[in-house]
Parts: sequence; C-alpha cells; structure tokens
Amino acid sequence: MPSRVRIREVGPRDGFQNEPEVIATDDKVRLVEMLASTGLRRLEVTSFVRADVVPQLADAGEVLERARIPEEVSVSVLIPNQRGLEAALAHRDRIDEVNVFLSASESHNRHNVNRSVSESVAGAEAVFAEAGAAGLRCEGVISTSFGCPYEGDVDPGRVLEIAATLAAAGAAEVGFGDTTGMANPVQVREFFERAGAELPGVELTAHFHNTRGQGLANVVAALDAGCESFESSFGELGGCPFPPGATGNIATEDLVSMLHEMGIETGIDLEKLLLAAREAQKVLGRPLGSHTLLAGPVDHHR
Repeated sequence: MPSRVRIREVGPRDGFQNEPEVIATDDKVRLVEMLASTGLRRLEVTSFVRADVVPQLADAGEVLERARIPEEVSVSVLIPNQRGLEAALAHRDRIDEVNVFLSASESHNRHNVNRSVSESVAGAEAVFAEAGAAGLRCEGVISTSFGCPYEGDVDPGRVLEIAATLAAAGAAEVGFGDTTGMANPVQVREFFERAGAELPGVELTAHFHNTRGQGLANVVAALDAGCESFESSFGELGGCPFPPGATGNIATEDLVSMLHEMGIETGIDLEKLLLAAREAQKVLGRPLGSHTLLAGPVDHHR
C-alpha cells in the first residue's frame, strides 16, 4: 500500500449542493476557511452551475473571492459546460483546477444533464482546451463508474474508454465515482488494477459513497490496487438522490482516521477536521453521518 495519499475535500460543493435549505454565504466562507486550515492540499470549493438549477451554489463567485485559502491549497471548481467555465474564468486568480463531470451510463447522463454521453465527452474536450489554455489543471469525473441506478452493471471497459478519451483531451486526472454506492471491494480492486495498467501517467482518483456502508472497504481495495488519490466530504455530506435514502460521500474524517491508523500519511490534522465537521452540524442544525465525529479519534493512551 502507499505510504501517503492525496485527498480532495469536496464537501463545500458536493455536500452543500444537496442541502434542502440555502446556506448563508458567511457560513460557507467560514467552513471553507476552516477546512483550508486543516492541512488539506486539495479543496473543491464550489461549482459554476445555473442558479435556478442549483440555488445552493448561486454565490460561487462570492465564496471564492471572500474565502482566505492558503497558497499551498489547490482550489478546484466543478464545471458543467463552457458557460460555467466562462463564469469561473472571471475568478481565474482564485482557481487552480477545474473538474468536468459526465456519467458512464447513458440513462444517468440523460437524467443528470440531459445529454448523451458522447455529447458530454465533446463538451468536456472543449472545456479542457479552453481551461488548459488558461493554465488550469483539468480533471475528468466519471459518475456511475461502478454501477447505475437505471441500468445496473456498467462495463468497466466502457468507463476506461471514456477515461482514455478525457486523458487524451487534456485531463491530468480522472476521477471514478461510485455515485449511488453500488461498488464492492472485489470490483474496486479489479477496476483500479486494470485502470492503472491502461492509463499510465494519469492520476486516478476514487470517489466512493457510503450508501450501503461499504465506502471505506472500497478505499482499502483501491489502495491495494495502487490508488493514491481520493475524494471525500467532511461530515459525510453530499450524495445522490437515487436511490431514495442514500447517504452521502465517505466522510473525510473517517477516511483520515482509518488511513492514519493504517500508517498512511495524509498531511491532515484530524482534530481540526473534526472542528470543521462540528461547525457544519451547527450551521445545518442536524447531526451528520460521520462515525469519527460521533465516536472521536482512536485513543491509544487509555
């Protein structure tokens, strides 16, 4: 297993966009700053999407401009299309990376963005060309990489074909999303072993959801296969509306706690991360799903 991994915190985007009530900009800025002070080196702050579609992120530009984020933290934003990129480029000096998403399955892509997969791939290629010319690092994010709520199994060969196309278009990194928590450890290990062989030189990132309680088990399987890059969300915020009752992403504090117990470095201060998750509970007015938030870190001195 690797001795150190990279973690991108996606809570301020993936988490906040799923909340039913709009979070005050002041609260978002404060939480982003708390996360940026934990030792995280990668932080997805927001997304430039239509305000009528995702009202939670209507203040994307203001959050980016106001949040005080250390220089060593790489700031990324999720981009849905070229119009979103144009809005993001108005804040170019605050952004280091852009993440462009699409689904591996036709049905999910249609439900999510009302486009075919091929149309989304073409859109991603155009965004990467413009973003790359602006000096931004590009990541392609492939949802439903391990299963689709509409179609069931997803052919890993199809996922890797899309990934190769994105890499050829300029993606330095490709993230594989277990969007509704359908992945299992055997499947994950086989997938990342194959991905590592077929996509040399591309950073491969695992994005797991904890819908059926298998998120961290899937992390270990990915680690076994050589994966060194992960995305997670503090407090286990976020998720997908399908299936009903699905929980969110794996909690960053659970991920960090497990990795540290395994002797794998992250560079993240777990206590500071827990402070941010506790503050998010206060802002949202409800308990969050993180296990470490409830039980606390492992105490070896008792």
